[in-house]
Amino acid sequence: MELRRSFIAGSIAVIILAASPLAVVQTIKKDAARKSGYAPVNGLKLYYEVHGTGEPLILLHGGVGATEMFDEIMPLLSQSRQVIAVDLQAHGRTADINRPLSYEAMADDVAALIQYLKFDKADVMGYSVGGEVALRTAIQHPDVVRKLVLVSTTFSRDGWYPEIVSGMTQMGGGSAEPMKQTPMFQLYARVAPRPDDWAVLLTKLGEMFRKDYDWSKDVPAIKAPTLLVLGDADAVRTAHAVQFFELLGGGKKDGGWDGSGISNARLAILPGLTHYTIFSSPALVSTVTPFLDAPIPRAK
Repeated sequence: MELRRSFIAGSIAVIILAASPLAVVQTIKKDAARKSGYAPVNGLKLYYEVHGTGEPLILLHGGVGATEMFDEIMPLLSQSRQVIAVDLQAHGRTADINRPLSYEAMADDVAALIQYLKFDKADVMGYSVGGEVALRTAIQHPDVVRKLVLVSTTFSRDGWYPEIVSGMTQMGGGSAEPMKQTPMFQLYARVAPRPDDWAVLLTKLGEMFRKDYDWSKDVPAIKAPTLLVLGDADAVRTAHAVQFFELLGGGKKDGGWDGSGISNARLAILPGLTHYTIFSSPALVSTVTPFLDAPIPRAK
């Protein structure tokens, strides 16, 4: 029992989003009415589904998640735009391939999807693991990213609180059996093309999480207007978010009475939200929507 508790506690600390039981129920209802497809990119059959119409927004889930994690906010998010929600490699309905999980490779997949869907550019929004992938997409493929929204995202591994990093090191195949009691596995078992790959997914995530990363030298080169969003009780350190904002060009000086000192970066810290509640909060949508709707600032 103690082993089971430690694995589950560790997995939560490993940036695994807690998919609610409601999401599992909603999956059953959504299956019949979904507009979806599979994009053949980089050896994957990358699953995506489309909600709404208008300017495209690529939406990326967190670790061990799937498109279902956004079900509670999707009606609001897709009111004025075309949201393309994606299941990343080995997650949800996207089957794994013989390739390690890495933020860089998944970023290549996202860029290839944008091109496959014949968009010149798209807004890209990611949460947690999906945020790291969105960040790498903007770094590796700047020409396809119009605006960037990073929710509960870091630019380096030490951006997470120490207990979160500690939890990352515990992730692996040994977590698979204990975590079969969680809503995350229930969702995976329902939608995954190969449910027996559950242990493979956790093993590959663990390998990715144990690798150090620091993209601080790449962040200042990002030209796309970028919004950072996190909760004031997030797994991401608030000080790290401020440092991230400054690397993007924000927080350098007073914005000025006419707004001339405002950078292309935005920072939003939402009160009373944690890493495990922010992705389903209406407050996230009300923060993101005005940013996406605003005209692209002219180059200074």
